[in-house]
Amino acid sequence: MTEQGQWFHRRGTIGRDGWESVVDAAIPGWTHTGIRIGALAAGETLALAEDGVERIIVPLAGSFTVQHTEQGATSETTLAGRRSVFDGPSDVLYLSSVASAVITGVGRVAVASAPASAVHPTRHIRAAEIPIELRGAGTSSRQVHNFGTPEALDAERLIVCEVITPAGNWSSYPPHKHDEHVSGRESRLEEIYYFEAAPTRAGGDAGAAEAAFGMFATYSSDAGAIDIAERVGTGDIALVPFGFHGPAVAAPGYDLYYLNVMAGPDPERVWLITDDPAHAWVRDNWSGQDIDSRLPYGHGDH
Repeated sequence: MTEQGQWFHRRGTIGRDGWESVVDAAIPGWTHTGIRIGALAAGETLALAEDGVERIIVPLAGSFTVQHTEQGATSETTLAGRRSVFDGPSDVLYLSSVASAVITGVGRVAVASAPASAVHPTRHIRAAEIPIELRGAGTSSRQVHNFGTPEALDAERLIVCEVITPAGNWSSYPPHKHDEHVSGRESRLEEIYYFEAAPTRAGGDAGAAEAAFGMFATYSSDAGAIDIAERVGTGDIALVPFGFHGPAVAAPGYDLYYLNVMAGPDPERVWLITDDPAHAWVRDNWSGQDIDSRLPYGHGDH
């Protein structure tokens, strides 16, 4: 398998068992994180077996019911969902590492996962509870939904958030890495980027939805050689085992979304990064700029 084929996957090219895409340890060199993307029509189901992983179920478009079973008890949680990933945060469901589940509903759904041995409580996180962060400034402004970060969720390994980058803006910038354990400064984390793109809410052409795109790059660090520079659209997945990653760029005319899934081998569940020294100075420019006035995106905006 080529490096590009190993670390970047077009929509639907790694599907199995009824899922549009599946990332797990079946991919050579991949250990700590997983993601499943599913599309459900009325009457269809997707199953999650009990297999020693913690998970977060994230509605991408539509609403879902999750029937989950752990330690012999079965419960049902309804996720109200959203029209699209550009309509603000959705409620999500964290499933403990001993839970199995069946998902029903209509729309698109993501399931982020990480192997886990400890049992943290299953939790329904409602949209109104999710911390919304406006990060960066100027053309580096983006919106982050921090529902699965250490500050917001009790979990063993899994760190999950989603990012909306308005048309023409840059995110995952300056390029940064988290592939070395340096206490208090950097943590080792695999990272998954799941992308969606859509014509911008500010006068976009709805007929161009299938053509919507952005760009994404990853390049080498001392931890390993990697060189990915790809045009990305809805359903594409990039894997970052190591290396500097960014920028993720929303093309003019098209907003860009990505779901980030992170976990790693370090004893502490923490996201600590090191900027590429060649570009770290860019952060200093933000102090004199305002957040993009198009943000925040919320329900009914797109």
